[in-house]
Amino acid sequence: MRNSTPQAPKEVVGYVRVSTSQQGRSGLGIEAQQQALARFAEAEGLDVAQVFVEVETGKGTDALERRPQLTAALTEARRRQCAVAVAKLDRLSRDVHFISGLMAQRVPFIVAELGADVDPFILHLFAALAEKERALISERTRKALAEAKARGTKLGNPTNLPEARKKAIRTIRSNADQYAANVQPVIRDIQKAGAESLRDIAVALNARGVPTARGGLWYAASVRNVLARDISA
Repeated sequence: MRNSTPQAPKEVVGYVRVSTSQQGRSGLGIEAQQQALARFAEAEGLDVAQVFVEVETGKGTDALERRPQLTAALTEARRRQCAVAVAKLDRLSRDVHFISGLMAQRVPFIVAELGADVDPFILHLFAALAEKERALISERTRKALAEAKARGTKLGNPTNLPEARKKAIRTIRSNADQYAANVQPVIRDIQKAGAESLRDIAVALNARGVPTARGGLWYAASVRNVLARDISA
């Protein structure tokens, strides 16, 4: 009787992407995506060899040179000769042309919410449908605003400046809390890797290509400010 040697689980490289405006909506947070990838990998018998986390602070990031962690994930996947796995298709992009460009990198992609056996053509199709739906929503919104304006409806309330200021302050604070919620899990991973001082954490964040909330470099003080924010509420 021939003994069979158990095969090692097939490897994948994980990629997680968040932005300050998307945190907490539709399960798009860092930890939610990581958990989705872990559940998917367990169900499919895969081993998530490494996870790359991209934290964005604004629009216009559908360009590979503006996604250092995605570039790193592609490089690692080529080295390991494996696929890049994401929790949801829009974590790669909401732009079908960007996704087409990624497919040209000759690194396979797996989208957990779509299943392990979805081929590149189907990924293109889903991306195109999502892009079309966003365009339709935008056009319907534009027409509704134009019709309201034509009826004489005043859009906005420019006379209530004190309330507008209060709302702006609340928005700024909310965005800061959302950004902290994005970055704190990354900082915890860096601390687990051995970084002890605030300066060491700042160096590691800069090395990973994670921008500050204003798109700049990290320093000990900026790390302290993020860690000081209470996002448990």
